[in-house]
Amino acid sequence: MYIPTLQGTIDRRLLVNYRVDPDSLQRLLPGPFRPKLLHGMGLAGICLIRLKQMRPRGLPTPLGFSSENAAHRIAVEWEEHGEYREGVCIPRRDTSSQFNTLVGGRLFPGVHHHASFRVTEEDEIFSVHVTSDDGETRVVVEAHIASHLPKRSIFTSLEEASAFFERGSLGYSVTHQAGKLESLELRCRNWKVEPLQVTKVQSSFFDHPERFPSGSAQFDCALLMRAIRHEWYVQEPLCSTESEGEAKSLHGTAGRP
Repeated sequence: MYIPTLQGTIDRRLLVNYRVDPDSLQRLLPGPFRPKLLHGMGLAGICLIRLKQMRPRGLPTPLGFSSENAAHRIAVEWEEHGEYREGVCIPRRDTSSQFNTLVGGRLFPGVHHHASFRVTEEDEIFSVHVTSDDGETRVVVEAHIASHLPKRSIFTSLEEASAFFERGSLGYSVTHQAGKLESLELRCRNWKVEPLQVTKVQSSFFDHPERFPSGSAQFDCALLMRAIRHEWYVQEPLCSTESEGEAKSLHGTAGRP
């Protein structure tokens, strides 16, 4: 039985974004999802988030806990009961917290894999290195605060980027049970993103040549969120359909190259 609502503070959230060939993304997605397109391209990425004071709603702040987390995300859309829906499909979650790995998929949605996080933040410079214990996830992001998005970004403005990700608040995570996706909805009490200039980015997921042939996934931009009070709401799970290839991609790993 899940804890229905969790609350806390997003101390720091890096949204590292790639523009991706829609056909490459569609091969990874279980039904009923399809890639949500922006200017003809799919969007996927990595959320590197430090959560603080996390606790079931109603408990006092001192009882909360903190953790570093990484989630690989694909922006998706679909129809449900005849209505248009949008959100993100999350094929892989990694965390610094042994507690999260134990209760993920049990007390709250989403299977979590344990990983080591090496994080440095000083003078508006951010460095996050992630290596999972199973060796399947490796991420390196180094960035600093910028005044604007990169000129090559698919987003025409910071406002367009902010609105795109704010609408992707409903996330569906893979489980150990084929055909079942668990759901969490993020509700932020305040929402603000800042542009980042990325000086180094590496991802075992997006650099995988079989998953993403050369040129099909390109780094686009990164955004920063800080000091965001928020709540996570458990939503109804979704039954999915998937081919053997999709099952291997989603229920396997974030991918070694």
